[in-house]
Amino acid sequence: MSETTSAAETAAPHRYTAAMAADIEARWQDFWDAEGTYEAPNPTGDLAGDPELAARPKKFIMDMFPYPSGAGLHVGHPLGYIATDVFARHQRMTGHNVLHTLGFDAFGLPAEQYAVQTGTHPRVSTEANIENMTAQLRRLGLGHDKRRSFATIESEYYKWTQWIFLQIFNSWYDAEADRARPIAELVEQFESGACPTPDGRDWSALSAIERADVLGGYRLAYASDAPVNWSPGLGTVLANEEVTADGRSERGNFPVFKAKLRQWNMRITAYADRLLNDLDGLDWPEAIKLQQRNWIGRSEGARVDFPVDGSDSITVFTTRQDTLFGATYMVLAPEHELVERIIPAAWPEGTHAVWTGGYASPAEAVAAYRKLAAAKSDVERQAEAKDKTGVFTGAYATNPVSGEKVPVFIADYVLMGYGTGAIMAVPAHDARDFAFARAFELPMRCVVEPSDDRGTDPSTWEDAFASYDAKLVNSANDEISLDGLGVVDAKARITEWLTTHGVGEGTVNFRLRDWLFSRQRYWGEPFPIVYDEDGIAHPLPESMLPLELPEVDDYSPRTFDPEDADTRPETPLSRNADWVNVTLDLGDGSGPKKYRRETNTMPNWAGSCWYELRYLDPNNDQKLVDPAIEQYWMGPREGQPTGGVDLYVGGAEHAVLHLLYARFWSKVLHDLGHISSAEPFHKLYNQGMIQAFVYRDSRGIAVPAAEVEERDGQFYYQGEKVSRVLGKMGKSLKNAVTPDEICTEYGADTLRLYEMAMGPLDVSRPWDTRAVVGQYRLLQRLWRNVVDEETGEVTVVDTEPGEETLRALHKAIDGVGQDMAGMRFNTAIAKVTELNNHLTKAGGPLSRSVAEPLVLLVAPLAPHIAEELWRRLGHTGSVVHQDFPVADPAYVVDETVTCVVQVKGKVKARLEISPSITDEELEALALADPAVVAALDGAGIRKVIVRAPKLVNIVPA
Repeated sequence: MSETTSAAETAAPHRYTAAMAADIEARWQDFWDAEGTYEAPNPTGDLAGDPELAARPKKFIMDMFPYPSGAGLHVGHPLGYIATDVFARHQRMTGHNVLHTLGFDAFGLPAEQYAVQTGTHPRVSTEANIENMTAQLRRLGLGHDKRRSFATIESEYYKWTQWIFLQIFNSWYDAEADRARPIAELVEQFESGACPTPDGRDWSALSAIERADVLGGYRLAYASDAPVNWSPGLGTVLANEEVTADGRSERGNFPVFKAKLRQWNMRITAYADRLLNDLDGLDWPEAIKLQQRNWIGRSEGARVDFPVDGSDSITVFTTRQDTLFGATYMVLAPEHELVERIIPAAWPEGTHAVWTGGYASPAEAVAAYRKLAAAKSDVERQAEAKDKTGVFTGAYATNPVSGEKVPVFIADYVLMGYGTGAIMAVPAHDARDFAFARAFELPMRCVVEPSDDRGTDPSTWEDAFASYDAKLVNSANDEISLDGLGVVDAKARITEWLTTHGVGEGTVNFRLRDWLFSRQRYWGEPFPIVYDEDGIAHPLPESMLPLELPEVDDYSPRTFDPEDADTRPETPLSRNADWVNVTLDLGDGSGPKKYRRETNTMPNWAGSCWYELRYLDPNNDQKLVDPAIEQYWMGPREGQPTGGVDLYVGGAEHAVLHLLYARFWSKVLHDLGHISSAEPFHKLYNQGMIQAFVYRDSRGIAVPAAEVEERDGQFYYQGEKVSRVLGKMGKSLKNAVTPDEICTEYGADTLRLYEMAMGPLDVSRPWDTRAVVGQYRLLQRLWRNVVDEETGEVTVVDTEPGEETLRALHKAIDGVGQDMAGMRFNTAIAKVTELNNHLTKAGGPLSRSVAEPLVLLVAPLAPHIAEELWRRLGHTGSVVHQDFPVADPAYVVDETVTCVVQVKGKVKARLEISPSITDEELEALALADPAVVAALDGAGIRKVIVRAPKLVNIVPA
């Protein structure tokens, strides 16, 4: 402490300082905890409370689940938490029962990787991180109902995550009813014959394995052998949504390859239409809705069957069925299951040499090409490579409209992840097909009339011609002709023909794939599934939940060379034989039997798919959630037709992954009657990011930002010049500022005010520690307006304030209230600052009728100082549940406003008038003003434009 500061504090011992702020904040945080100030009563159950409070309109406000990192918080992390806290406090003060709490999403890769490095059990490190983060968040004065907090790693919580998995496993999607139904109802239909089995045999004639396979084709959670995203460097498989645009793992940035493995999946594709359509009723940013729509990727087209020599058919999905006559070859994804069945023993006679890849047989060519394709990521396969690669399978299919035999290739530019994993190639009208046809000397047929002068012989073209605004040509057989039709009419006609002839039909396709739900990790929820000796999956009965994670010595999955695509997963749980191999009585009448547990774990997304429901009823060990409680907080109501959380705040980076998965789980639980809300989050708000300057030396390595000096606009670290760019804040970039540092130097209320004042909440903004002091001084001026710095006595008086002060006060009340409701916290703070400055300049002690509403205006933003001042003003109750001030309309409207009068576009007069003046009254006043009369100088008037009360524009004749 400097001598000057020490002297100032001696002269003013009751000044608002960092030390005083620390004392005030600690005392009020203890008070709130002891009094349960932020406890929101449920309408019923163990958390029921004050019935009068529960009878108020409810408001459920949520932050996106934080992950308890070992690095702790930097000042960028609490931005959203402070914003929701300010909003929640304002909602409490405007008559709402507010549920606001925070838990921890604690399963996942970071804790497991830390455990692998240090030998510390993931639970130990995670719980230590939670304890540290909880202390940091408490210091910010966040008004959370702590009774409702939990971590996803608690067995009491993941018991219900496992229970939800079983509900999904034991359900199927009834397309006619457009909802999920219990799988038992489908079994009844098979048993009665109401629903035929796939091969037409009686249900009773099927073996147990066959029945399990049939039901697996319907279950919403199912295990299957399918192409998956395999990351050898992580030792686990990934969902499509966890793979970046450049074909690498979202976490760790490792290469991702396609591999065929047996994994658990969620049939989210059954809900594609509902996930798409229900976006319309949600109050979400349009950019997030667009990302979800694009990810779901609905497209209308046709399914077309191309018979192959033998008994198989290749089914394709196309959005340009009008060009079917132009299909001159076909391409399958290298992983397509038909490939093995259709390749002949030898090349057909006359096979073009360029088609064979130089191999002696189709089998050798296909095997070699598959190996090459497997080593590429999806992004690499879809890239516009100069040289197209592929190989002929040796098989031919028949174009169903032309009757021509067309060769079937495999090529890596066709993926199993879209459509059927097969395409009909129309090289004259598709750029990739055109390049492939040129490379392999394949025929091309023009079936869409070019609009330029290139003619109709594709062998002379430089590129493909693709158009939706053209006429069809060369598209006729003995039964149908599309010649002369536009694209829309041609599509309709050919689709009808395909349907009539049983070789296709109009259909809808989606980009969305089923959700890969297995992870080869330790630190996740165990699957409540066991396998019998025949490999049939059996769900554990509810009485055996939770299935807890066993203790293991080695937490790491086996990882491999990141570039080695030929590797396969090995899970940590598979090494624990005593846990894997068990004898159980599942209560199905068969008695105790030997089973093998599932050794994969659920992905880290599982726990965050339903956590909003646990906040409602966190101690319930009998039900997922009490229906009456769920209905109260999240049920459908006017303006919220599908129900859900009233406000959900978090980063835009979760646009697809978390939000899409949570919506899917909510819809399943709603269909099965467990909850009334079909959507989890009604209103979504994406906060921006707090950025910070990153300083790098000549090697490009980040240096500590706090030790960088600025000289003449240049930046130096230890004498060496460094570069500066604005970027993320983080420990690795050596530019992190912790909230603890700011709280120590200025207090938590100052930090809260600064983060809210930096700019609009949804816009990213740079952190500047030097600017924090501005909000600190605001609080000091507020304190001085109420408390004498020398004596500590309250200085307010009971006299009535003047009219100018009343107008300033009520305008602030009106503006701050609107800004709070609209989450415009930066402008709310500006209005509070303006009012406080007015009161400071006015001088003299504040009237109580001004001081009290001033404190209440500040309360949501800076709750600790507001509590302290409220108590010093003589109130015994907390400020938290006081009514937010209401503006007197008479003082909100200006007594007079200035009207500008223009003649020939130039200002000639300014009139002080009533804001309620009419156009006619204002025109008369303007024309009578001496300055206007002089400016007109007897000239006639052609037109008078009046915009009461601000403008009159006179146009002389």
